[in-house]
Amino acid sequence: MIDRLEAILEKYTSIEKELTKPEVLQDIKKTTELSKEMRDLEDVVRCYQNYKKVINDLKEAEEMSKDDDKELSEIAKEEVKTLSEEKTNLEKELEVLLIPKDPNDSKNVVIEIRGAAGGDEANIFAGDLFRMYTRYAEKKGFSYNVYNSIDGTAGGFSQIEFMIKGEGAYSLLKYESGSHRVQRVPVTESNGRLQTSTATVLVMPEVDDDVNIEINPNDLRIDIYRSSGCGGQGVNTTDSAVRITHLPTNTVVTCQNERSQIQNKEQAMKVLKARLYEQQLQKQEEEQGAERRNKIGTGDRAEKIRTYNYPQNRVTDHRIGFTTKQLDRVMDGDLEDIIQALISEDQKRKLSESKE
Repeated sequence: MIDRLEAILEKYTSIEKELTKPEVLQDIKKTTELSKEMRDLEDVVRCYQNYKKVINDLKEAEEMSKDDDKELSEIAKEEVKTLSEEKTNLEKELEVLLIPKDPNDSKNVVIEIRGAAGGDEANIFAGDLFRMYTRYAEKKGFSYNVYNSIDGTAGGFSQIEFMIKGEGAYSLLKYESGSHRVQRVPVTESNGRLQTSTATVLVMPEVDDDVNIEINPNDLRIDIYRSSGCGGQGVNTTDSAVRITHLPTNTVVTCQNERSQIQNKEQAMKVLKARLYEQQLQKQEEEQGAERRNKIGTGDRAEKIRTYNYPQNRVTDHRIGFTTKQLDRVMDGDLEDIIQALISEDQKRKLSESKE
């Protein structure tokens, strides 16, 4: 582990020196790349530097504990105990920090929510999930924009697709893919009976220009039509909505909430790339087999991942057995406890796997 940490520290120092060179600072692309690489190493370097300091302090304290002065020796022994605990904690932290990172973690995230089983109530629940994620995004200082939505007849959405933009958005929300189940008395239910409905969520990283997703223009069918639903002035008056079909995979992407046909087409192409990239990742994981089994959930829409029980004000994540009795706060975007529990469990599994 120390060899790896020394190599990371050396790399960090090397980048730091590069970023002081005038010729590098004049190259915006190079500066951006190096700065990002440096940021990715910062947490490990900071922790390792603290660790090295604790090791040195511990050696000094151990020497002082052998002093003939009893009072000084006792103080030093207490210091040894404290520093030993700190050393152990830092070693655990470094082990986690050295777990290979998902290369997509820093990216923006594309989310699709669809009402599934339960008719109108499923669509209303899809709307509740949309509000939950966007409220969470706002609390994190992220921004979001809807690029396509189909309203439910009784409220909510039969389908809504949007992007959340912010550093690390994908790292926080990537565990949300799957089937979300709600148990409550629907507003559409006149007899007051408890009903179970579901909505499905698909989470994908936005694809950067540096990711090579080849799309042959001849493989695309592009349809232009009139927008419907929300979207601001001009909607329903011009043919600006865009539907792109990727023929080889039968992947369909629609964008209608931007103001112009050009903007809708650009957004639709971004989402198409994200979907094709997600399909590529799933194929790779299925081929690897074991890695997919060790993940928290498969990411498939059909997999039931969480239940929202309104009568008991309870949310349960079935993958890790996590339960909270604060459903009202969760639906208002307070997802921090659930997300951190998922991240911690993922880290434990990866750490366990690396030691096998």
